Amino acid sequence: MITLQAAVTGALIGGLYAVMAAGLSVTWGVLRVINLAHFGLILLGAYLTYQIATSWGLDPILSAVLTAPALFVLGGALQWAYDRLRIVEFGSLLVSFGLLIITIQLATDVWSADFRRMSPEDNPYATGSIHLGALAIPTATLLAFAAAVIFVGGGHLLLQRTFTGRGMRAFAQDRTVAAAFGIDHRRLGVLLGGLAGASGAIAGMIFALGNSITPTTPYDWFGTVFAVVILGGIGNLLGTLVAGVGVGVLSGLVSVIWSPSTEPFVLFLAIILALILRPQGLFTRASAA
Repeated sequence: MITLQAAVTGALIGGLYAVMAAGLSVTWGVLRVINLAHFGLILLGAYLTYQIATSWGLDPILSAVLTAPALFVLGGALQWAYDRLRIVEFGSLLVSFGLLIITIQLATDVWSADFRRMSPEDNPYATGSIHLGALAIPTATLLAFAAAVIFVGGGHLLLQRTFTGRGMRAFAQDRTVAAAFGIDHRRLGVLLGGLAGASGAIAGMIFALGNSITPTTPYDWFGTVFAVVILGGIGNLLGTLVAGVGVGVLSGLVSVIWSPSTEPFVLFLAIILALILRPQGLFTRASAA
């Protein structure tokens, strides 16, 4: 039963991993930008959720009504700057890492390096749970999974069923041909960067519901989020969701069966095997955007 509990909880936490990875995966796959500053946006989303809930008494979930538009603008502005300065691929990795360091220092100056966590009075979701027989499902992780299904599913429909989404996929496959057909890649890039920023706000809000926050928390996300991006296939949102759940289950089982310290080893071993056997990702075709 302990193993089953760990697998179920891990699967639900995998929803949070998927939301964290979605913005990074799509901007990397479509815009060819490895935007490590995305982790900084998630951090800001978490801190802003904490600040709004503790200072204003607003429900932490409703804080996304304020944080998502703000980080949409910030994410779009970042992509506009990347495009204007012609920063892509390896250059974006270096520049965005510098921006992440700046964000971490900013968070340290504003909120200090102390652990921050919403109290039960400010966050009614922290201690709640739903019981299904012998299984206990924490409310925060259930909300994370629900948000992943809604957000990732909506993003997939946007890319697959709308004219804007088809334009983004065409631009990802062949920029020259897409531009020849009148696709404004700059406008689409800013829109996609903004949506990635909004996803960072949602991910930060979900993280703050069940976890303590420190300015250096993004360093803990690197390995897991990149595992989800690579295993799911760069730019593949549905693959990101499946990979997030898979990584969550794997992490939960490894922690229970062996020890939490072996979890990073198993995750990176999975990445290495995926790169060798399925370099385009486990859940996507080589031609997918």
